[in-house]
Amino acid sequence: MPVIAMTQEVGTRGSDVAAGVAAALGIESISHDLAERVADKMNLKKSLLQRLREGKASMLEKLSTSKTDIAMFTAEEVLSLAQRGDILIRGWGSTLLLRPVPHVPAVRVCAPMEFRIRSLMERLDTDDEEFLRSEIEKSDAAHAAAMHARFNVRWGDPLLYDLTLNTERMSIESCVEQVVALTRRPEFQETGASRAKLANLALEARVRTALHGDARTADVHITPVADGGVVRLHGIVEGDAEKRAAADVAKHVEGVAEVVNDLKTMRRR
Repeated sequence: MPVIAMTQEVGTRGSDVAAGVAAALGIESISHDLAERVADKMNLKKSLLQRLREGKASMLEKLSTSKTDIAMFTAEEVLSLAQRGDILIRGWGSTLLLRPVPHVPAVRVCAPMEFRIRSLMERLDTDDEEFLRSEIEKSDAAHAAAMHARFNVRWGDPLLYDLTLNTERMSIESCVEQVVALTRRPEFQETGASRAKLANLALEARVRTALHGDARTADVHITPVADGGVVRLHGIVEGDAEKRAAADVAKHVEGVAEVVNDLKTMRRR
């Protein structure tokens, strides 16, 4: 049940690499479909979600849409899909969200700017080089800002990936072969421990989303830590009512067998 996380820069033909890997391994490749899933959960239009991710949303759209909600719902969806297995998840922070899981390789597809411009010129049948350069730069800036804000990392840092592919120097076929070979290496084979790690991350994401979505706990900073169905709640709450509410929300989340409430209440002066 291979699971692959991939990130790409626009114009690198990363979608072609992903499609080739999915076909070679007989697995699903998902990217744009994930937008529909997240948008549905948030009751947003898919087009708005895409504009927000690409840095093209208006100021009013940015102010009216919670970045926290997007991050939480995205994490929940990515981790849920990874649990299902037999999937390549392209974009959406998947390489960072799934990096703690040992059996999931993180792949980056990149290329120099001039190659990316030429690639888009062919794909879009246009010769407006300056327009495409501007669009690529905007896309890169939006992705870099999002990754820094969400994960506090520098987008493109080679240490974040297990494999980096430059499509200017490697054919799509060669890139596909490299990714397929990586999934077959011993380091990326699924184990009981790696499955448990993924399950715990997925459960934490579900609890985090549930807490944020309940009016009683929406504004409280609570960190859930899962271990085989047991969820510990860490953080500081204003009083016993919030503490009880957090435990109540968490215990009703699918997959939670037990809640250990380690929340601390603030002392009244």
